[in-house]
Amino acid sequence: MSYTLPLGADHHVGTFVKTTSPQVIEILGDSGLDFAVLDAEHAPYDRAALDLSLLAGRAAGLPLFVRVAEHTAACLLSALDLGAAGVLVPHVDSAQDAREAVAHCRYVGGDRGYSSSPRAAGYGARGMKQAIAHGDLSIVACQIESVAAVEQAAQIAAVPGVDVLFIGRADLALSMGLDNAQDPRVSEATQGVIRAALAAGKTAGMFVGSTAEREKYRALGVSWFIQGSDQSLLRQAAQATARARSPETSS
Repeated sequence: MSYTLPLGADHHVGTFVKTTSPQVIEILGDSGLDFAVLDAEHAPYDRAALDLSLLAGRAAGLPLFVRVAEHTAACLLSALDLGAAGVLVPHVDSAQDAREAVAHCRYVGGDRGYSSSPRAAGYGARGMKQAIAHGDLSIVACQIESVAAVEQAAQIAAVPGVDVLFIGRADLALSMGLDNAQDPRVSEATQGVIRAALAAGKTAGMFVGSTAEREKYRALGVSWFIQGSDQSLLRQAAQATARARSPETSS
């Protein structure tokens, strides 16, 4: 499924999906979210689970990205062949990392392997020319989550084919020897990456834990947000339901 990044003052909001259930995707498809990201880095997604979830996303009209476990050619090819709108590539620490990731995601000028048989090529219904053109529209979002990546942010943003610089503050904090993603030093680095992305004409993205935090960073130019996850949304709703019990029913 194709996807267009937000333009100008617009912004898009999605969520991580960590539960390998296609029914979760169906539910999120009716929620009003702009997209969702299947977390194959930290959740138990194998190729079969990704296939079912991406099929559900197509049926529900919800663009899905895959955060891949690693930025190898095989990992990126698999996610895109299954029909992901794009990939979120973890641990892109240099411009060379970014160039390699983009090459693995592109037919023209890259090294993505071609087959007419997967979902991305319409199971053979698209001709080769159309399938290549469609495939090369896939979004490539590079995660900036280390001190080295922050230092290289401008160079990474300048790589042709990089669409989004996505800031991962938790791993960035760890890279800085910190255990708090809200530390002022992490915030300073985050703002530097946002500036680098915008200066290069690229989209700035990040994970946020709340709507208030989202609005804070939206004011700084971030326009692609992943807010929470299916797990956190379920937990928050369950806790709110539990807290709403009347004294009579809880006694």
